[in-house]
Amino acid sequence: MSTEDKPFFDDPNAALREIAQNPAAYAHYLADFNRVVLDMQAKLETLQRETRVHCRGTRVEGDKMGQAFLRSFPVEKSLNDIIKNLKSISSGLEKSARRRHAHDEKVKEVKRRRKEKVLLKERKNNPPLQAAPESSGQQGAQSLNVGYGGPTSIYNLDRRESA
Repeated sequence: MSTEDKPFFDDPNAALREIAQNPAAYAHYLADFNRVVLDMQAKLETLQRETRVHCRGTRVEGDKMGQAFLRSFPVEKSLNDIIKNLKSISSGLEKSARRRHAHDEKVKEVKRRRKEKVLLKERKNNPPLQAAPESSGQQGAQSLNVGYGGPTSIYNLDRRESA
């Protein structure tokens, strides 16, 4: 096989594959398409206005009221449909770029959550050793707070009112 028969790139989709893997490049690539679509839309809107003025202004002798409009309606409708489709294409391009970015954010979030889950599972299965809490005072001494919530005995009933 000679070099003339060989394609310039081995894989014609390699550049698009790289763009698809990078969200910033993806958004930039779609922004280029969006600029072209918006430029086409603006030019077609100007063409639409000029066509409307010309077609509605073209009258034939003997026309009744509204016949020029009825003749121009199919032409105007076709341009309106094209402009409507271009607007939906433009919004679709923008939505696709946002969703591509959101996809990468979601992937990062899933990775982070999974790491946290693994760490929590490890902590649950292997809790860190903790030192015994230091006790203040003697263990056998009674509490100084003798109230309704504290332990009582029959010997401190004189401080409380009996029933």
